[in-house]
Amino acid sequence: MKTQEITQRWLDFFEKKGHTVVPSASLVSEDPSIMFTIAGMVPFIPYFLGQQKAPYSRATSIQKCIRTLDIDEVGKTARHGTFFQMAGNFSFGDYFKESAIPFAWELLTSPLEKGGFGLDPERLWVTIYETDDESFDIWTKTVGFPAERIQRMGMKDNYWSAGQPGGPAGPDSEIFYDRGPQYGADGGPAADDNRYIEIWNLVFMQYERGEGIGKDDFEILGELPTKNIDTGLGVERLAMILQGVENFYETDQVRAVLDRAAALAGKEYAGTEDPSDPRNADDVRMRVVSDHIRSSLMLIGDGVTPSNEGRGYVLRRLLRRAIRSMRLLGVEEPCIGELIEVSKDAMGGTYPKLVADFPRIQRIAVAEEKSFLRTIASGTARLEEFVTASRAKGEKLSGEEAFALHDTYGFPIDLTLEMAEESGVAVDEAGFRSLMKEQRDRAKADSRAKKLGGVDVTAYNALREAGETFFTGYTELTTESTVRGILAGGQAALSAPAGTEVEIVLEETPFYAEAGGQAADTGIITGDGFVVEVTDVQRPVKGLSVHKAIVREGELSAGALATAQVDVVRRRAGEQAHSATHIIHAALHQLLGEEATQRGSFNKAGYLRFDFAWAQQLSAETRSEIEDVANQAILGHHDVLTREMGLEEAKALGAMALFGENYGETVRVVEINGAWSRELCGGTHVGNSAQIGSLTLLGEQSVGSGNRRVEAFVGYEAFKHQAAERALIQTLSEQFKAPAAQLPERISATMEKLKAAEKELARYRAQALAQRVPELVAGAQDLAGRRVVLTNLGEIESADALKQLGAPIREKLGERPGVVVLIGVANGRPVVFAMTNEAARAEGVKAGQLVKTATAQLGGGGGGKDDVAQGGGQDVTKIDDALAAIKSQLSS
Repeated sequence: MKTQEITQRWLDFFEKKGHTVVPSASLVSEDPSIMFTIAGMVPFIPYFLGQQKAPYSRATSIQKCIRTLDIDEVGKTARHGTFFQMAGNFSFGDYFKESAIPFAWELLTSPLEKGGFGLDPERLWVTIYETDDESFDIWTKTVGFPAERIQRMGMKDNYWSAGQPGGPAGPDSEIFYDRGPQYGADGGPAADDNRYIEIWNLVFMQYERGEGIGKDDFEILGELPTKNIDTGLGVERLAMILQGVENFYETDQVRAVLDRAAALAGKEYAGTEDPSDPRNADDVRMRVVSDHIRSSLMLIGDGVTPSNEGRGYVLRRLLRRAIRSMRLLGVEEPCIGELIEVSKDAMGGTYPKLVADFPRIQRIAVAEEKSFLRTIASGTARLEEFVTASRAKGEKLSGEEAFALHDTYGFPIDLTLEMAEESGVAVDEAGFRSLMKEQRDRAKADSRAKKLGGVDVTAYNALREAGETFFTGYTELTTESTVRGILAGGQAALSAPAGTEVEIVLEETPFYAEAGGQAADTGIITGDGFVVEVTDVQRPVKGLSVHKAIVREGELSAGALATAQVDVVRRRAGEQAHSATHIIHAALHQLLGEEATQRGSFNKAGYLRFDFAWAQQLSAETRSEIEDVANQAILGHHDVLTREMGLEEAKALGAMALFGENYGETVRVVEINGAWSRELCGGTHVGNSAQIGSLTLLGEQSVGSGNRRVEAFVGYEAFKHQAAERALIQTLSEQFKAPAAQLPERISATMEKLKAAEKELARYRAQALAQRVPELVAGAQDLAGRRVVLTNLGEIESADALKQLGAPIREKLGERPGVVVLIGVANGRPVVFAMTNEAARAEGVKAGQLVKTATAQLGGGGGGKDDVAQGGGQDVTKIDDALAAIKSQLSS
């Protein structure tokens, strides 16, 4: 029975029993305490904990799940995997044990023609909690299950809890399948969990958990007001049984990828788990590929993209482990696109969205493969050097070396650990982590120092105790307020005279503090006898706006009444840029798809930059389309609406949130053209898209693996940019004496002529240099019995000119030991080229050493082989010194 049929039979059965079929939730968990959906009941946790009222009394689902804690063990045994499917049936205060147990028995043992799974009842075993007589009676009296195949277990094995005091808890009953005596000893699940594999767990939530730790050391406080049912059946485990295979890697939805990996590598899968078996290493790699490709497919399908943190890092690690495993199997060519398509074909029947969304999924996976192959090419040789040296010394690969691999070559630490382990070398992981922490701490300290000027946050905390700074800037740009406090030089001050740089906290302020990518407001604060210029506004501690300022006139005093006035022109231009940022985001979604999600942004008056997840360079055509869609939206005269609502309501509306941001229970939603652009945002915006004016894209570039950046001028700055380009085109038209439409053709033709002229000039120069060969050979010096051509050629076209001249000179030096050292000046910098013949090398003269001698004088570096080497320097005034040093070296 195919896996897709197993899941459909499950849903059909429970739907007939009055359950609402609930689609699988995303692998990306909405619970902030967990990264992924790790169990079938996770989407229902709010109902079980009483945080929300369930919209149904009975539910059933096939939930996508992923667990990566033991990712390093995947493939080593046939038990470990990352992605799996959990079939579940749930009751929220409806039925309890009296129905849950018979439901399970009926579905498992009913004949196939009646919609069941047709399992042999004699092969099933059951475990229950040691004091759960109620379940025992239902199993034996209601179901008719033999008492001798029911085993009572303690809390550790057969008692479930939510893991926190006050949460639900209760006994469970687990159903096992006996695979037969060839798999282990008799005696039921208590005797051998290899022979008897658990397929279904029925959890009876009926008690409130008290204090305690672990799975079996907590207090039971009493009965819950309502009793709930949470069951979970492992789809892949049942598929193993119904398909008659040894493990989940051999089930239909996984084996397809394994077989394709084997075919690409020209290998045969043996199915061994014995480390002493010579076929085991390849089997492990094939199992890694089959598991990780499927997991990657499902994660990308649910919107995860490769990155260096959080969920994206897990995906990146899965893909890269699969890529490397294929290389270790001998497949050097890119293959992830093909493998992930095989997985799509296997999974698409159960999850049709994978088929519809496959072009995007495949594009992301292939881009990550290309990126990783570049990383492997650049860093593997260096890693091998470190490993060889560490093995020779009998030491660990140092934390500094692991850090250098990460920082210079992009080698993630898990890859370094894995590759070093394969070579029998341990890694000082603690040292690496320490260096990474130091780097992060330095970055944070530098950022904080720039923002806060090195001030201790203690002073801010003292001002924050009086309450949050109330922001009035959404509705007004001038606010009457009171000076709550003054900091001068990082210390609290009662007053500050003219000329003093200060930080000011007001009770309420219209000034926007830098946040969410929006630059801070500037303006003035005035009062009785003082004028203060505000240059920046920051939030060093949550809820406190601190105005960095200079007292321009009079004396500022704490407690003074003040009028805060935002620079209106700058604010309005900033609002144009911020709203345009939202429009760019929506345009990217429209043209590239939902995976083009925001990775960061910055906007200020007249300018924006926007970073987004995308693995490849945008074509000129795509950039033009983005600019066009954005300007169409601006010209669409759409109202920009802002609303405050609960976070869950905003998510239900589809409002986009920036990953990694922490949002409160109440959020601000900004809409442009309804659902076309709907984001959580605390910034300030125009009232209508037409107020933006226009937008001009400046360019697009990479900002790290899998991320791109676009920049744009907005509003008046866009107009000025377009005017400058128009003036440039006018100038070019006048110079080329051609209308604007003909400029590309004219410029192209001129460039071709210029290239031809440069080529001809280079040929003449080469001929001129070649004609100097006899002269230079004739002027060879005799140094310690060697014929040496040592000269400064002055200005040359490039370093290649020295190479073209050196070879014929060496040939004409004859059989005696001969050395050629040429120095010239190319593009204002000295370059060195050295050659030796075989007789000179026999005497120990090495071209690489001669180049190093010269570049040491010239302030540069270089090297090469014993017969030919080159280098360069910075200081042309030291050429004579370099020649003298080489002459001295060759004379000894």
